[in-house]
Amino acid sequence: MDRARTRTLPLATGLVLLLAVLACTVLLSIAIGSRALPFPTVVDALLHYNPANVDHAVVRDLRLPRTVIGVLVGTALGLAGSIIQGATRNPLADPGLLGVNAGAALFVVLGISVLGLTSVTSYVWFGFAGAAAAGAIVFLVSSLGRDGATPMKLALAGAAVTAALQSVTSGLLLTDTTTFDQYRFWQVGSLAERDLPTVGQALPFLAVGILLAALSARLLNALALGADVARALGQNVPLARGVAALAVVVLCGAATAIAGPIAFVGLMIPHAARFLTGPDHRWLLPYSAVLASILLLAADVVGRVIARPAEVQVGVVTAVIGGPLLVVLVRRRKLMRATAEPSGARA
Repeated sequence: MDRARTRTLPLATGLVLLLAVLACTVLLSIAIGSRALPFPTVVDALLHYNPANVDHAVVRDLRLPRTVIGVLVGTALGLAGSIIQGATRNPLADPGLLGVNAGAALFVVLGISVLGLTSVTSYVWFGFAGAAAAGAIVFLVSSLGRDGATPMKLALAGAAVTAALQSVTSGLLLTDTTTFDQYRFWQVGSLAERDLPTVGQALPFLAVGILLAALSARLLNALALGADVARALGQNVPLARGVAALAVVVLCGAATAIAGPIAFVGLMIPHAARFLTGPDHRWLLPYSAVLASILLLAADVVGRVIARPAEVQVGVVTAVIGGPLLVVLVRRRKLMRATAEPSGARA
């Protein structure tokens, strides 16, 4: 009991500090952009909004929505990454492993080419439907057989479905340049040109995904010990993997539908969080959610200022900084030992 309390206090303190960093990052995201605004003007726009004031409109109608979207998308990607790595016991697993990115991309392309959709807001439902359909196919295929959806079968089924969907998407884009011109702006991954009504459409799904993530924390701790040990502890292994897969599909599907596929966040952030918390998913999941939100907002701010007056999309920035940082993280032997031996799961 004393050991548990001794470990809980610094972890809780660290989470509070990270939340304070996130609050500062939110303020920076609202205050800094490709259009330079004095800080008093930003505060005045938040407290005394005047729709006729152009600077106020920039803050309230552009920066505030993309900041809210950045926090929600970051939370979803961080949670999805931690869950898929825990469920598959693969430290290099990515939320896209279940085919959600490929499914979302295919349905967005179909929406543009067949139905003539032109706005980001109209992509949301198609992106989410595609992500959900692809995730369901991967899970059903991997569930065939006596052992159910094992980590190896999930990975193989995900790779096969992703390759098939990407082939169809590429074929459609090669035959329709107009669709490609519209699709490429969604595909790069961005928080810009999204509004709060778009968030409202995806918010129920994000809430369900976050709830499923919270419910899966103890299940993931048991799965990390191996399927046989998890069964000996009384866990229903197929059900645990099903809950984890559903959480990943809902979270990553909603995030991808809103912002497009954003690389490296779901793959990299769980490693950074695991370095701070160890392998106990009861702490790993909230740390991953907060760290991913911080990273995504910070990357978005960097993208706004490095090419003024133009902007670099957040998906490009995360890819540029994510690769080298991931190499540094995965080379740490302490991280790899923590992934393989979940001491926190015994608490």
